[in-house]
Amino acid sequence: MDRINFVIVTAIILFVAFGLGWFTNWLVHRFTRVRQQDLGELDRMAQALHEAELIRDQAIEYVETRERDLTARLSQTEAELAAAMDGLREARAEAAHYRAQVQGSE
Repeated sequence: MDRINFVIVTAIILFVAFGLGWFTNWLVHRFTRVRQQDLGELDRMAQALHEAELIRDQAIEYVETRERDLTARLSQTEAELAAAMDGLREARAEAAHYRAQVQGSE
């Protein structure tokens, strides 16, 4: 095989490889093409997802606010309970003291 034949065979092989690559590329783009209708559907889904995320964020914020409020109310109620229990304890001690005085004077 002389030099001219080698160059021609190499050129033909490269041209065939180029043609196969181009054809494969065309097939891939042909089968994976996104239609305009599909883009509209994707846009609607993205908008719905965005709205759902906003609603979720608002719900989380509401729950956190409600939890803070309830925690504050619980702390306040526990403080009131502790004060009432202390007052009751003092009243019982005072009542016991007066009972002891009344029974001791009899």
